[in-house]
Amino acid sequence: MWRRMLNVPNVLTMARLVLSIVVFVLVPLDCFFAALGVFIVAASTDWVDGWWARRFNQVTQLGRIFDPFVDKIIVCGLFIFLAAEPESGIAAWMAVVVVGRELLVTALRGFIEQQGGDFSAKMAGKLKMVFQCVAGGFGLGALMYANGTAPGWLQWLLPPAVFHVLLPITVWLAVLSTVYSGLQYVVVAFRQIAGAADGG
Repeated sequence: MWRRMLNVPNVLTMARLVLSIVVFVLVPLDCFFAALGVFIVAASTDWVDGWWARRFNQVTQLGRIFDPFVDKIIVCGLFIFLAAEPESGIAAWMAVVVVGRELLVTALRGFIEQQGGDFSAKMAGKLKMVFQCVAGGFGLGALMYANGTAPGWLQWLLPPAVFHVLLPITVWLAVLSTVYSGLQYVVVAFRQIAGAADGG
């Protein structure tokens, strides 16, 4: 049993949890470039472990619970830390929206699946995760630009004027996709609950 639980996808998920903690340590220390590098690696493992689990039929109950939990930890945690930094471009209310959406969807998923319904991830939810990760990366980049630690190659690739135009775009895409995907899950949950009530 332990061998099945400790398969490659679950090990990658555990590694992502450890890396998220490293990010949360680096941000208050103003090590934003290192935090960005670790965050990119951590976010990349989310795609890899999902692909691996489907490709090699290694989907487990532990993975179904642990993987979305770790996703929420790294995204919600980063948004909270960035909201504490005025130069990040992420306001406190945006972090509240992100965290609130995740709490609501988690509660709805638990209720619906307990009733035997299907509450699997939607494409909007997957895109939301992508936009949130991009916004988080830009938030860390904004802190590097603000304190003068952005490497030369990054400033050449994204000059400050261009970067500060893209920053609010990525942040608002993350917020809007968070709200939209949350509403989509609410509608699905309402229909399932209403259908169950009619059937009863």
